Amino acid sequence: MAEGKTAIITGITGQDGSYLAELLLAKGYNVFGLVRRTSQPTQGRNLINHLMENECFHLVNGDLTDQSSIDNAVKEIQPDEFYNLGAQSFVPESWRSPTMTADVTGLGALRCLEAIKLVKPDCKFYQAGSSEQFGDVREIPQTELTPFYPRSPYGCAKVFAYDITRNYRESYGLFACTGILFNHESPRRGLEFVTRKVTMTVARIAEGLDEFLSIGNVKAKRDWGFAGDYVEMQWRMLQQDEPEDFVIATGETNSVQDMIGLAFKRVGMTLTWTGEGVDTIASDQDGITRVKTNPKFFRPAEVDLLIGDCSLAAEKLGWTPTTSFEQLVNIMVDSDVKVVKEALSNGQLPPVPPA
Repeated sequence: MAEGKTAIITGITGQDGSYLAELLLAKGYNVFGLVRRTSQPTQGRNLINHLMENECFHLVNGDLTDQSSIDNAVKEIQPDEFYNLGAQSFVPESWRSPTMTADVTGLGALRCLEAIKLVKPDCKFYQAGSSEQFGDVREIPQTELTPFYPRSPYGCAKVFAYDITRNYRESYGLFACTGILFNHESPRRGLEFVTRKVTMTVARIAEGLDEFLSIGNVKAKRDWGFAGDYVEMQWRMLQQDEPEDFVIATGETNSVQDMIGLAFKRVGMTLTWTGEGVDTIASDQDGITRVKTNPKFFRPAEVDLLIGDCSLAAEKLGWTPTTSFEQLVNIMVDSDVKVVKEALSNGQLPPVPPA
């Protein structure tokens, strides 16, 4: 192992976990990723396979629903930093599985804090917050002082995790902080998320595998950034002299419709939109319908607009996003076009986003 700091990351097999692990390893850290024992023999590690030969990268058993496993991991590893990125983070699933979402996403943070308090109180703790905490926004743009009004069980669980992190900071003197990260995407995003569903489906359409994209509310607006940029802010938060919560965002908002238009543009298609609500469709320059809205993809309680004010992070963390929205969409489309073409050239079936 290296002589540098030691960090634990939950959610290591996800988008943020993989980018953060790469960042910390490059900085000389020993990185321990927590994975559930039942998940180890199965799929889900493709994002970290390239790290497995690094002598400073390790996987250990840990489950956010099991206090003893978190306690044991902290006791064994004695980390300098603990990044809790693990969660049930797919918002639509949180309505189908609200209790599980609350247990993993909300109480999971509490279990990490308890382990640190009891075993390694000098360990610095980062909690992954979410713009979904703001929900039905009370002000535009949203800052660190904007009241929360979550509109999903996932958002509610993230609010609890935020509050309990602050409570342990104030009650026990832990270095514990939350990064309220607005939507951040990449080619490593899961296919179930709207951005990756769009870019993969567009790539499949470009190769003649699909005819159209089936989508939910195209009018919803989000503040989208690149995940590779955002994980550095997670690290920078734990390098401060005092713990503090930060909004991390680009300060720009774009609609799902904007994103879809850019994705099709990247593969040479220009869309014309007609209709409203569930009747919204888009056709390409040849009059072929390429986008259809489907009521089953609409949320029970929609979050219409999210846009963050990251001025505090800019001042104290030196935060300036480096990837524009259009660049982000292009990166993701190009990656998925490559994935689809490589699969076809190898006689394989390309990935299909969940219906």
